Amino acid sequence: MMFIAIMALAAGTFLIRLSGPLLRKRITLSAHAESLLKAGATVVLLALVATSAIVVDGGFAGWALPAGVLVGGVLAWRRAPLALVVVAAAATTALLRLAGVA
Repeated sequence: MMFIAIMALAAGTFLIRLSGPLLRKRITLSAHAESLLKAGATVVLLALVATSAIVVDGGFAGWALPAGVLVGGVLAWRRAPLALVVVAAAATTALLRLAGVA
């Protein structure tokens, strides 16, 4: 039963992703609608990052993890290299936890 559910979800995901290139030339969106779709994608990504940084195992993650995510976010916003963003975020979280900040 689980295998069937996984295959159905995989097929659905594939078809949704395939619909973009297939329908791109058939459907025209206004500039306003395109800007709203781009903003919507950004909002969904930020919501995912925020909930992942604040909630772990159904409870508050502590202050170290959100601080690390904030450092990584600022560096990414300033267009730092990805390796630097990841290392700085992980180091911030690790050092704060080492210092006793939960």
